[in-house]
Amino acid sequence: MRGRAASWAVAAVLALGALWALWSADSVPPPLEAGRPAPAFALPRLGGGEPLELASLRGNVVLLNFWATWCKPCEDEMPAMERLYQSLRGQGFELVAVSVDTGDQEVEAFRERLGLSFPILRDPDREVANRYQSPRFPESWLVGRDGVLVARFIGPRDWDAPEYAGRIRELLAAR
Repeated sequence: MRGRAASWAVAAVLALGALWALWSADSVPPPLEAGRPAPAFALPRLGGGEPLELASLRGNVVLLNFWATWCKPCEDEMPAMERLYQSLRGQGFELVAVSVDTGDQEVEAFRERLGLSFPILRDPDREVANRYQSPRFPESWLVGRDGVLVARFIGPRDWDAPEYAGRIRELLAAR
């Protein structure tokens, strides 16, 4: 009798485990990758003002960067991002940096110290970073004029180097 009860218990546990696995698999979003539409968002700008919606940038090539002030590789890539932004600004290119820091003061001090002029958005709850499946920093996404993800870059980059600036210029040239 005990053997039969144990068998039933094991079968019940396995069935519940299978049901849980099937249920949780449906709740996990598919991997975000190039060729998919960029997830929509609206985030507040550092310093206030109207939130920036990704949809408002449609028609531009967008470099979307997730970062934090405490991230040394993030700090290391920011000067090259600023140079890239200055060289392509006004040509259909937008650079948007999304800070996941919890406070505005450290982000503002960081921006002033590095002389950054591109838009910085605030995502302290990491809601948008999670939507982009970007749990580590820095991480960047290149979004085409049509709002479709073109490429993902994990880790810091020398953004004004010919390989990256050239790729962005190619996207800008393709109308």
